[in-house]
Amino acid sequence: MRIIELDNDTDFEGWRKASRRLALNDVKPSEVAWTVRRDDELSSASCANELPDTPQAQFNVSAKFVELAKAAILHRSDARFALLYRLLWRLRSHHDLLGATDDPDVAEIHAMARAVYRDIDRMHAQLRFREIGRERTAHYVAWFEPEHRIVELAAPFFAGRFADMPWSILSPDVCAHWDGHAISITPGVAKSEVPSEDRLEEVWRRHDNGLFNPARLKVMEMPQAYWRNLPGDSIIKPLIEDAMRMTSGPFIARKAIEPQRQDQPMARKQVQDKQAHDAIAALRAEAADCRACPLWKDATQIVFGEGPQSATLMLVGEQPGDKEDLAGHPFVGPAGQMLDRALGEAGIDRARVYVTNAVKHFKFVPRGKIRLHQKPSTPEIRACRQWYERELTAIKPELVVALGATAAQSVLGKITPINKNRGHLIEHAGTKVLVTVHPSYLLRLPDEKAKALEYQRFIDDLKIAADQLGNSAHAA
Repeated sequence: MRIIELDNDTDFEGWRKASRRLALNDVKPSEVAWTVRRDDELSSASCANELPDTPQAQFNVSAKFVELAKAAILHRSDARFALLYRLLWRLRSHHDLLGATDDPDVAEIHAMARAVYRDIDRMHAQLRFREIGRERTAHYVAWFEPEHRIVELAAPFFAGRFADMPWSILSPDVCAHWDGHAISITPGVAKSEVPSEDRLEEVWRRHDNGLFNPARLKVMEMPQAYWRNLPGDSIIKPLIEDAMRMTSGPFIARKAIEPQRQDQPMARKQVQDKQAHDAIAALRAEAADCRACPLWKDATQIVFGEGPQSATLMLVGEQPGDKEDLAGHPFVGPAGQMLDRALGEAGIDRARVYVTNAVKHFKFVPRGKIRLHQKPSTPEIRACRQWYERELTAIKPELVVALGATAAQSVLGKITPINKNRGHLIEHAGTKVLVTVHPSYLLRLPDEKAKALEYQRFIDDLKIAADQLGNSAHAA
């Protein structure tokens, strides 16, 4: 039995080099045990470097396996090193192994990677900095207890988001520090070493209290273990208890057992709406783990579609912008406000429309404190098209309006010129499609007269959609 000792718990390069040498020397997975060097322990393990060189032998693995391995190695499972080497061993003779989703090893590594990515998403969403010191001497500190060893991988996101302020992220595993130029990593610390509450703490408490909505309460959605990562952790339990009291009293109980009489068509429609709602909720949860293109790495979160599942009209935009990326909702920034105004003037109620984007993650280039929007590439549009298609299947709208060239490319499956195709309905795969400009195009027009003319054309396009839906309603 060969015992291979790695430098630390996330030593991917050490594992990669050792695994490659082991595999080239035909050392079977059952003949290898993996361990991690501890500072207070004397090493008695062997090293893969003791094996002879085999310069004439070589093999390659796919980039997909490398990406999975880099994520899975951050998982806290003690079996991760052995699992990865077992997969590497098998990939030498079974190059399509990663596509066998029913294989136990493949399923396990994907589950590990998803757990790590979810933990990174939670860190991006939940981490809150505390201001220590004042003005020029201020430093920002955050505490986070991750489920897996993700701090080093997640830290560059905060360097991009808060590039102009010095910060430290403290955790039991390692600590990440940003000085405005580079990230440095130091050993982990105990929570008792974290600075005490400061003047920003009360701001975050008021923020969390103001956002709390009892009607959307899902107690089981976030494990209590994650409450300790929130600055408002001390108010979460009282807020939940108050909500439970409001929704579990005698009045609610009495109303719940009263029989509700309704005709069959209405009951059938409610069942269909619930099924569609469940389908969209499941899609949204699944899409949160999407890694089909690299855009997820820098975005704050995925921005999925929203709206009634019984909507007869679906609006498809390009991608979330800066405001949408932070809020987690589509069309809430300046372009969204212009869209709302134009819909109203066209006689369409935004609340009855399902709104989504062709690409679900924000693509941008940082410029100091500003994140400049970047147009999604064709591979990114194709990678995200599955979510639009599945939304379309769940909603089943009578009409899809593609806002801009990116949306038109996603909806119609090919590059589609806007001016040549706007103003009339297009039949595509059993769905009526209307192509028009994106509201952000109107915002970028420098000439006020041109902007007014284009805005009116935009409203005219939306009126075509309103007329089509009105005609469909009358026909029904």
